[in-house]
Amino acid sequence: MDLTLKIWRQKDSRSKGSFKTYKANGISVDASFLEMLDILNEELVHKGEMPVNFDSDCREGICGACSLYINGRPHGPDTAITICQVHMRNFKDGSTIVIEPWRSKAFPVISDLMVDRSAFDRVIQAGGYVSVSTGGIPDANAILIRKENADEAMDAASCIGCGACVASCKNASAMLFVSAKVSQLALLPQGRVEAKRRVQKMVKQMDNDGFGNCTNTGACEAECPKEIKLTNIARLNREFIGAKLGAQKMKI
Repeated sequence: MDLTLKIWRQKDSRSKGSFKTYKANGISVDASFLEMLDILNEELVHKGEMPVNFDSDCREGICGACSLYINGRPHGPDTAITICQVHMRNFKDGSTIVIEPWRSKAFPVISDLMVDRSAFDRVIQAGGYVSVSTGGIPDANAILIRKENADEAMDAASCIGCGACVASCKNASAMLFVSAKVSQLALLPQGRVEAKRRVQKMVKQMDNDGFGNCTNTGACEAECPKEIKLTNIARLNREFIGAKLGAQKMKI
């Protein structure tokens, strides 16, 4: 198949970027989207041009590094998958594909399609962990956990931090990501010890990094490759309000 690619090119965070048009001819319908970009880059290198910079790692839909806007949609035309899992058979021969990086103040462009998502790392460093001693590894059934809680915690833990929620949100909110990280620990007894401190620190860091506010449009849930649910945001709000009220009572 033959394609026209309109790709965002930007030398670095200080430079002004623009779209550049490239031709990708003879692409197999069985090639993945990232393989198509690899082929394009090989051709550019042979011509003495700079290849297109983009992130990728596992290419198995696990790490979330390959995050891109494809024709105005995070992770491309399919649902519940990352861009590395998209194959060229999803596009028509002769079509034009527009490829952009994430657009968010909190995710500044590094180069071309690569963005700096270290803001997510700082949110996790602020409290997305269990630091108290929980002893050795217990037997599987030593700590009783309701199945519903265990299932919800595992669903929340499936978040890969790709940033599609931020990219799809008109406010560039990180609430879905932060709520997933808060929920996966708040639902388990090991995470309850630090629950109040955790939620306050993570929300504060989220605000400090310039993410927008959530207005519950649901775009984040619709575009999340791991189908993280909006119910996690409700849980985050309950945890945050409870922690704040508890702190005020202690002051009184």
